[in-house]
Amino acid sequence: MEGQGTPGPAAALGPGRPPHLRTVQPRSCPVSFPALVEPAAELTIDEVRRYSRHLIIPDVAMDGQKRLKNAKVLVIGAGGLGSPALLYLAAAGVGTLGIAEFDEVDESNLQRQVIHGMSDLGKSKGLSAKESILEINPLINVVLHEERLDNDNVFDVFKGYDLIVDGTDNFATRYMVNDAAYFLGIPYVWGSIYRFDGQASVFAPTMADDAPCYRCLYPEPPPPGMVPSCAEGGVLGVLCASIGSIQVNEAIKLLIGAGEPAIGKLVIYDALELEWRKLKVRKDPNCALCGENPTVTGLIDYETFCGAISEEAADAAVDATISVTQLASMIKEKEEGSRDFVLIDVREPAEAEINHIPGAVLIPKGDFLNGTALSQLPPVDSGKQVVLHCKSGVRSAECLAIVKGAGYDDAVHVGGGVVAWVNQIDPSQPSY
Repeated sequence: MEGQGTPGPAAALGPGRPPHLRTVQPRSCPVSFPALVEPAAELTIDEVRRYSRHLIIPDVAMDGQKRLKNAKVLVIGAGGLGSPALLYLAAAGVGTLGIAEFDEVDESNLQRQVIHGMSDLGKSKGLSAKESILEINPLINVVLHEERLDNDNVFDVFKGYDLIVDGTDNFATRYMVNDAAYFLGIPYVWGSIYRFDGQASVFAPTMADDAPCYRCLYPEPPPPGMVPSCAEGGVLGVLCASIGSIQVNEAIKLLIGAGEPAIGKLVIYDALELEWRKLKVRKDPNCALCGENPTVTGLIDYETFCGAISEEAADAAVDATISVTQLASMIKEKEEGSRDFVLIDVREPAEAEINHIPGAVLIPKGDFLNGTALSQLPPVDSGKQVVLHCKSGVRSAECLAIVKGAGYDDAVHVGGGVVAWVNQIDPSQPSY
């Protein structure tokens, strides 16, 4: 086995000669950027033993490991991407690991967030992650930032770190991380996952004149409601390890000055087709943040900039949002014959197999977007009210705007969706 000292892939030995006669030549890696961190004074005997497999790699060696020891890396989130990133950064010997995480461990996390276990349910994710990290490597320092990042604290949290690894799962926080890191001159490694697809890159516009930032790649967030979150669309658990390990690999290269980091490159992984692609990302001279004439010169209102739902959905939901308690009463009245309405579930079929609200008819959101759903609704003049629900209330609000635009003026949607239904009305059903 390789861990017991056997040689790696035969290709590394070079072609044309029997294995026992071949020689392994050190690989020459051009250093495109200087190391981010100066080396520590020394490694202890325990550290030499622990990191010996690094020390015999020419591109790392004693100097590189000393730099890792001296490095301070902040990982944002101890979730899907943060879990493998934190574990491997700790195992690699990064001297100070910061964890920015305010959430608690939930059972639905365990499918992908491998830094946590069953005994951690209900525990602070930051504390759970710290305990796992120190079990792997007690020689490093772990700093917890158990607060939600916002405009008031992001600079204080980021200051003092050499590098940021971004494991966030929403656009508002990503743009804030990008902007704050730029203003502080801190490079960061970004990753994104959804279902079977992942992306990764390094954004470091202050390290080189032609290096792009996140806004160069995505100048504007997608329209509200168009891109489902992982909580709505799902993510393959092992994909987190694939992208998280790429992020750690890039972090190590930046910290020790080895190889060519993914600055100006976008790595795209399709796990379903087992396909990797690498695209060139150019700095946008018109970028609002790092361009020639920047318009973003300080932190902005990121929630408004990204928007959870569209303006049309927000307008439609005004005075047209009911609670699950109200819905339960309406269902009872319908059973008694004193009320009539149609309840529409706008989630995907796979979600409807997990849990449901009794009597709901499944018509996915996509059918509302392409217009085919309207033919499945009762006629506008039928007097039958349309009630929409989804998982949490975001998708149903978007569909509500479409339905109201089609003339269903008394249509409503369920705030909190089926999550609220399970929590408040029927806890016998599973949540997700």
